[in-house]
Amino acid sequence: MKKEVPFLILLIVMLAGCSGTNEFSSTSPNGNIELIFILDDGAPEYMVRYKDEILIDTSRLGFIFEKGQPMICNFEIDSVKVSSKRRHWKPVWGEVNRVYERYNQLKLNLKETGEPYRILQVEFKVFNDGLGFRYIFPEQEHLKDFNIISEETQFRFHDDHSAWWIKGDYEGYERLFNNTTLSQINTANTPVTIETTGGLYVSLHEANLTDYAGMTLKRSDEDPLMLECDLVPWPDGIKVKATTPFQTPWRTIQIATEPGGLIESHLILNLNEPNKIEDVSWIHPMKYTGIWWGMHTGKYSWHSGPKHGATTENAKRYIDFNAENGIPGLLIEGWNKGWDSWSKGNVFDFISPYEDFDLNEVVRYAGEKGVRLIGHHETGGNIPVYEQNIDSAFKLYASLGIHAVKTGYAGRIKPEGYHHHGQWMVNHYREVVKKAAEYKIMIDAHEPIKPTGIRRTYPNMMTREGVRGMEYNAWSEGNPPEHTCILPFTRMLAGPLDYTPGIFDLFFNEYRPNRRVYTTLANQLALYVVLYSPLQMAADLPENYEGHPAFQFIKDVPCNWDDTKVLNGSIGDYVTIARKNRDDWFIGSITDENERELSIALSFLDKETEYEAVIYADGPDADWESNPYDYTITKTTLTNADTLSIVLARGGGQAIMLTAR
Repeated sequence: MKKEVPFLILLIVMLAGCSGTNEFSSTSPNGNIELIFILDDGAPEYMVRYKDEILIDTSRLGFIFEKGQPMICNFEIDSVKVSSKRRHWKPVWGEVNRVYERYNQLKLNLKETGEPYRILQVEFKVFNDGLGFRYIFPEQEHLKDFNIISEETQFRFHDDHSAWWIKGDYEGYERLFNNTTLSQINTANTPVTIETTGGLYVSLHEANLTDYAGMTLKRSDEDPLMLECDLVPWPDGIKVKATTPFQTPWRTIQIATEPGGLIESHLILNLNEPNKIEDVSWIHPMKYTGIWWGMHTGKYSWHSGPKHGATTENAKRYIDFNAENGIPGLLIEGWNKGWDSWSKGNVFDFISPYEDFDLNEVVRYAGEKGVRLIGHHETGGNIPVYEQNIDSAFKLYASLGIHAVKTGYAGRIKPEGYHHHGQWMVNHYREVVKKAAEYKIMIDAHEPIKPTGIRRTYPNMMTREGVRGMEYNAWSEGNPPEHTCILPFTRMLAGPLDYTPGIFDLFFNEYRPNRRVYTTLANQLALYVVLYSPLQMAADLPENYEGHPAFQFIKDVPCNWDDTKVLNGSIGDYVTIARKNRDDWFIGSITDENERELSIALSFLDKETEYEAVIYADGPDADWESNPYDYTITKTTLTNADTLSIVLARGGGQAIMLTAR
């Protein structure tokens, strides 16, 4: 085991060869990562090394304001503070039941050498799995209200590395990922995942996005291997409107020697504030079904009429199914008025049901059967109307004992000119989470701002979309098999995602001819382990699950975990993840359009324990194109001394339940 670097040598202060250049260095606890802050003739910069490799070359820090001189130069170092932390904390829910928070910190107080003598602080925290840095504007005489028109943060790379990214978009993240060289990126939403020519894996993102614009990245005009911060603007072009004291989100650089190390990292969570909700007894991870997939395939409709999905009769049918199969949650979309006139510019009514839906009766019936309803707020992007009605909407659900709500922001934001990912909307999304907490309501946000670890501070922020999810298979060209082999190494590094897996009827020609899901059935089971969400949907129609032997895995798999281990992975090709709940383990393995045989050592299992393994695997003739339904269920006994051979069909998967004896 590598020893941690003594704290006494954390900080190195050097006067370089040329006059006016100061360097300050901090390392990760294990000594592998070195952060170097440079003040070069008054201009703040930084660089990052991993062992002997320059990972981020000299890159600029600072700001340009709407008025007044930029804060990018003319600085001197007023003071330097170093510290370290070694502790762990327990999340309310998550991929693990204990998070280790170990870092060395370097905080620099910069002061302008001439008028107006403003102060800017730059704070770095260096962990074993990467680093984060942020800017702090303390309360001061010469800087009070200010408008940022550019954050000058840069990420300069040495080589033209391979990168996985989606196009920079101020409104959404529902895209397929590109895999190109860095120099081919024009704009990108974060996270951006990079495989360096030296064999390291890096993710660029942000943590604790609070009262600030979302960060996108753009290729620099001065260097094609450099990405620059590009903030989402207000309608007037301003990026961030602020008053001191003020601090930015953390700019994060996750670093791993294997792709799975990025998935196992807790850097994003560790850069957020501790839980602020004192009573968390009402926060429950759970599986759920919903009158949802039928709407996307065309069997049902959200709006009223003969195909209306959210009827009292249909809701009771789903409730009966949930009760019979031990699935606690039921999402009902389309029960409230507004869907008929939404396209005409009218607004949603968050408390009035359609005539064929009796909300009180459905709640009564669900309670009688031990099923919890999940509410739904589609805003249509009309933020003023939603904010005017949010208290009454949450109050209604709370009075009925409904403690989870899915929110939606489909379409353009109103008022005109505002973006989904701008500062104004970032603040709105946060206020919804805080307001929901007042009513003891959990949130599943769709068309959201990206996750940045806020779930640590507000654990009622359970999951969110922000991804090209399962629904695209219902009405578009679909998601190729490699898509879910990319997501764990990209979007999921930001936080849980509501991908809505579990489709058993992979062709639904009765409702949508020529559309399908591009996986095998066994792959759909494996997604419950691979794609993490504390609210996890069994997305298909109940009739497609009834009497199906493979449905047992969906009933058995938890959605809250004590431990997570990535057993193998290659971005866009395959991944195998093991997760532990109490004494039992679950394994999910998926592949892209290529068949594979993977050898898995089970040494992570508890010693001296035998496990009964139920293995849901692709059948010998399985193939996502020609025979996606071929699967097998076998049982065997395994221990930590065993090695498992996992055979995956094209577009296939394998799901394993290991029950301790």
